[in-house]
Amino acid sequence: MKNLHKIYLPLVVLVLSVSACKKEYLDVEPTNLVAVDAVFTTTANAMTALNGIHRSLYVQYARQEEGGQGAVNLNIDYMGNDLINSVSTTAFGVHKWVTHRSATNGNNSFLYTFYYRIIENANMIIDKIDAAEGTDADKKQIKGQAYAYRAWAHFALVQVYAKRYDKGASNTQAGIPIKITSVLDNDTPRSSVEQVYAQINKDLDEAIVLLNGATPRKNISHLNLNVAKGLKARVALAQGLWTVAAQNAVEARTGLALMPAADYLKGFNSVTNPEWMWGSMQQEDQTTYFYSFFAYMGTYSSTANRSNPKRINSALYDKIAATDIRKSVWDPTGTNTAFPIPTGGIRSKHMQRKFTNAGASSIGDVVNMRVAEMYLIEAEAKAHLAVEGNAAENVNAQNALFTLAKNRNASYVLSTNTGAALLEEILVQRRVELWGEGFGFFDLKRLNLPVDRTGGNATLAISGVLTVPAGGIEWQWAIPQAEIDANRGIGPGGQNP
Repeated sequence: MKNLHKIYLPLVVLVLSVSACKKEYLDVEPTNLVAVDAVFTTTANAMTALNGIHRSLYVQYARQEEGGQGAVNLNIDYMGNDLINSVSTTAFGVHKWVTHRSATNGNNSFLYTFYYRIIENANMIIDKIDAAEGTDADKKQIKGQAYAYRAWAHFALVQVYAKRYDKGASNTQAGIPIKITSVLDNDTPRSSVEQVYAQINKDLDEAIVLLNGATPRKNISHLNLNVAKGLKARVALAQGLWTVAAQNAVEARTGLALMPAADYLKGFNSVTNPEWMWGSMQQEDQTTYFYSFFAYMGTYSSTANRSNPKRINSALYDKIAATDIRKSVWDPTGTNTAFPIPTGGIRSKHMQRKFTNAGASSIGDVVNMRVAEMYLIEAEAKAHLAVEGNAAENVNAQNALFTLAKNRNASYVLSTNTGAALLEEILVQRRVELWGEGFGFFDLKRLNLPVDRTGGNATLAISGVLTVPAGGIEWQWAIPQAEIDANRGIGPGGQNP
């Protein structure tokens, strides 16, 4: 055990390579650090530490596939049904459902380390901020965001490395190590999934209390009360706590509105989009070149874009109404010259233009939460309540869906579906609306649904697999070997099967 006595500067926060994890998955003592006591003398200085966490969501890490949260989003959607490559590629090999099961795979190590470093920095803020000089409102803002970050990171980790949360079960299955102190400990075992979710909810409840009445956030890269409640809604949805999910989704979007339908075609690259609740801002002089989310998904001239335009599953595309603005986000012909491509790039049927670059380089703001998601959470949660016996909730689910769907499709009429049919309609709307935003694998896993890429443009040659049954051991990523070796609390016997 050793004390974590230093913290990252904002421009270098969390940029150690994954290879630095050979002895310990959290090697937090690089040379370009400042002493903790100096950082936490004032709330103004403490904000520097918090900005370091914000910045970590899009900085460049060791490998090209390690572009912060945008890279995680790609991994998660590649494992779902709806993001289809144009060519076979070894990059983000999770699309073929192979590499995520390797304890030595770089993507596994990156994702594990990425979130635990955020947790450790959040822990430092939580432990130190009360002693800083500054107003209580500023302390609440900083501390509240740290609690929300800690919950968000644990939530991502438990969804990836553990079995799904099973509503109504005891959920004693192995989860992940819970880290809630800035004192590092190499003897931290995996807590149960139930215990992990209890800690996540405890942190979110604390964040909601602190952010209610705190100093307003400085920009959309920061988390606020709306975002904290949005995270609470996400977690409740994963736990099957439908009433909690719906209530927090409604509260999260309070005072906010959906974007005008035309904005759907503006490239999803700017926090100025009125619907975004939380997004990572990136300046032109902060480009991460080939590491960027937009170097894989946008129009930047990278190999990942030039030779591999990303496509929607054509079976899902066919479900979108012709009058829906979202139908225009993908080109079924592969010949539409209104769809931008990099110099020397190729076209492909069902290629996307939802995400385009914001500047000459690979920059673009990455969306982390939108108002549309909150409508979808409310609608889905209400539909689940109806399926479970409360038929009156069908109307509430229909109305929540209508608000979103009518915005995207002027010809949409209020659904008359009920029960399972209504739930399926909502889930299709969710797949279309949140395509490319990092929900594919998570949604299938929480709903205990199989991967099913059949009936469309996915092929074995490119996608590797077309179906994966629900509930198998394949749905757990391997714990990185470096963590198994370093953390005596886990040890070899603590690896996923």
